[in-house]
Amino acid sequence: MLMQRSATGADLAALWELRTRAVRATCASHYPPDVIETWCATRPPAALPLRVRAGGAVVAEENGQVIGYAILNQDTGEVDAAFVEPAHQGRGIALRLMRELETMARLRGLARMFLSASLNAVPFYERAGFVPVREEVYPHRSGIGIRSVFMEKRLPQHA
Repeated sequence: MLMQRSATGADLAALWELRTRAVRATCASHYPPDVIETWCATRPPAALPLRVRAGGAVVAEENGQVIGYAILNQDTGEVDAAFVEPAHQGRGIALRLMRELETMARLRGLARMFLSASLNAVPFYERAGFVPVREEVYPHRSGIGIRSVFMEKRLPQHA
């Protein structure tokens, strides 16, 4: 049975491993092998445990296994990550996770969410209500530039 819950510090290693599997499986159609290898070889960012501790990370879990996660910077509205295990993609898991991030953002009074989408993920984020703003080269922590699309979603505020 699929469940959603807040991520915890105990999930950190599993989240990073899931991210690496997803990048290797889904981004290879849009990026050359050397970019994928450099991207996947990087260590987790220092912000990852901070976002988890702040309550900005949600996971999808099935049969005790984390099969997806999404992370929101609750101060700025930036979606830091959204990944689903390749074998579980296409089931609507990522859309459910994004709806949870949107709820978090609204509760924080944020007017928008934004992200830098990998080229392969643009159609997914469009389905989630994000609008492409511009193509860009994302300055990855590894030192490489990753072609991407800056996207945003305006959040209507309810009275």
